[in-house]
Order: sequence, then structure tokens, then C-alpha cells
Amino acid sequence: MAHRRAVPPASRRFGLAALYCALCLCIGTAFVAASQPRPAAAVDTEAQQFILMDAGTGMVLAEKNADELMYPASMSKIMTLYIVFEHLADGQLTMEDTFTVSKKAWRMKGSRMFLEVNTKVTVGELVRGIVVQSGNDASIVIAEGLAGSEAAFADLMNEKAAEMGLDDSYFTNSTGWPDPEHLTTARDLAELCRRIIRDFPEYYPLFAEKSYTYNGIKQGNRNPLLYRFDGADGLKTGYTQASGHGLAASAKRGEQRLVLVVNGINGVDVRARETERLLAYGFRAFKSYVLFRAGEVVDEFEVWLGEADALPLVVESDVVLMMPRKSRKGMVVKVVADGPVAAPVERGTRVAKLVVSAPNVETREWPLVAGATVDSLSGFGRIGAAIDALIWGRGG
Repeated sequence: MAHRRAVPPASRRFGLAALYCALCLCIGTAFVAASQPRPAAAVDTEAQQFILMDAGTGMVLAEKNADELMYPASMSKIMTLYIVFEHLADGQLTMEDTFTVSKKAWRMKGSRMFLEVNTKVTVGELVRGIVVQSGNDASIVIAEGLAGSEAAFADLMNEKAAEMGLDDSYFTNSTGWPDPEHLTTARDLAELCRRIIRDFPEYYPLFAEKSYTYNGIKQGNRNPLLYRFDGADGLKTGYTQASGHGLAASAKRGEQRLVLVVNGINGVDVRARETERLLAYGFRAFKSYVLFRAGEVVDEFEVWLGEADALPLVVESDVVLMMPRKSRKGMVVKVVADGPVAAPVERGTRVAKLVVSAPNVETREWPLVAGATVDSLSGFGRIGAAIDALIWGRGG
């Protein structure tokens, strides 16, 4: 017998009116129909491609041509840095290790950190040269140092893209230097940004550095949002004649972090204005709601033939829902399970699910597990419970 139950504990956060609107207790099959995914908001922008995404849940808040192939230019260096950070994290590399500057790297045009040929440069210096100064020369030194050649490093980039599920991305170099086959999408780049923020919290703060000096030459970070948008702390600009001006950006306010990717903008001033406007829209129109923390008891459920009558149901991970602020009042929170649960039940066993829906928001589900172990009743206890059930209809 399936049960759908309202969840009282969440009411302390959102108010009884918000949670109990349209809640019901019903008996039937254990099924909650998922709503159709909400189309991302249509937002006017001068960008040719863009996507605005919640960093925590991956929910797309707004988009335009997000799956259209595009030239990422220097935003490609986010993947270059991901591979470097991965080598640092697993101990294959340290910030104090050094690589030698090749003639190829020294001769590289475009944005540079002005490395001297045949000099040895630490990984820490090269990373800052890429993050802050967008150094093409630094990117090539890293690529050659880690893989032997830039072409071999591009293979690593493509392997990592495939591993991440970035199916529309293909890299031919470490810098984003123009190449007709060097392509990605705004959606793939946004997912890459989410991954680098999540996977390398110890290195991500480097993206917020506003300037870096190497060889007596001080250069400022090209990310305009670092200077004009509260909470902005990354990631990378890009520009070629073919791509136009682009920016992969992120900002955090409170517990809410957004990721924005734009490309194909005509001019740096327009890029600064558009990215600021789009992020401001995201924080104004949407909010991330924390319903339950990992390990928190959501509800109790009846146990059949157990030494305890009720079983606490807990969530294994934080339950966080990003939604339009105006959708909050219609939010519905339910526990759905085949019940009652028959003893014995081991702590950590998945026995139910939490289902959360709201107007214009895709229905989300989280597993609920037993928060305690409940052993079976003894033989006499089981007989008594069975008699109770037959006479009074209890337990089923």
C-alpha cells in the first residue's frame, strides 16, 4: 500500500501556508508523475550564445542557443586548468615543480605572461599566468610539460571532456587559438565551470585574483565582473575575431552560486554590461531553498512487526531546490513509500522517497533512508501484532 504524506518538519522553514498548500494524504500506487521540465526563461541579450545556470543543482535558469557550436577562444583554458588542478590534487604535480619554456611557447602570440625562452618557471607561476593574465605562452608550457606536446595535451582535454559528458566539445590546443575544429557549446562550458568550482575548491579562489606580476610586468584580470559585480569570483574571458567577446563567469551571494557563459558579443563594454545584467537577473528572479540538511529526519514511518513502531526517515544529502521566487508559495513536499515497512530494517536502507514540486518547476525526488535499525519482534510479539492486525486492522 503506498502512502503520500505531507512533511511537517519543513514547515519551520517556509511557514505552514507555503508547504501545506495542496498537500494530500492518499492511498494508491507509489507513483508521483514528474512534471515536464520547465523551459528556461527567454531573456533578451546581445550575446549570440548564452546560458545561466544554478551551480549547485545544474538547473538552467535562462539560455539562448546554448547547444549551438561556437569558438570558445581563451575560455578553453578552463579545461587546461582543470587538468592541471587534477594533477595537483592527485599528487602528480606540485606548485613548486618547474617546466622549461620552449621556443614555441615563447613565440606564441596573443595574450601572454611574457615568459623568457629556455627559462624554468614554477607551476604556481604558470597557473597564475593562465588564470589572471590569460597567458597563451603559459598554457603551452603547461601542455608540453604535462603531456610532451600540445597535441598530446589536447588529447587529454578531449578525454576529460568525454569523461564529463561534454559531448559537443572538441579541443585542438591548450589556448583556444583559432582552429575551425576547436569547438564547444555554452552548455558544455557552463558544466565545466560547475565541475572546476566543485572539484577544486582549494584552487578556485585563484580566479578571483585581480592582478598578477611576472618578470616585472603587472597585468590585471580581464574579467570585468570582478570589479563591478558583488559576489563575482571567476572564471575566464575569451576573444577572437571569429568568436567575438565571451565570458565564463560565476558569482556567489549567500549560499546561492550562479554560473554564466556568454559568447559572440560585440565589444568589451557590451560584454561587461550584459554579463552584469544577466547575473543580476538570476539572483533577483531565482532563489535556492534548503529544505533539509544531510542526515536530518524528514518524517517517521510505521514499522510492521518491529521492536519499534516507527522508523525515522532521513535524507542522505542536502535537499536543495532552485526555483523562481514567485513559485515558492505553491511548493508541495511529500513522502512517498510502499508501507508500512516490515521489520527487520537496517539503518541506511532506502525505504521511501521525498518528492518536491512547485509551479513551473521540474518535480524533483530524493531517496529517504532508515535513520535507525529496527529489529523484528520475538515470536510472541509477532503473534500479538498479527492478532491486533486481524481484530483492529492495525499495521496494514
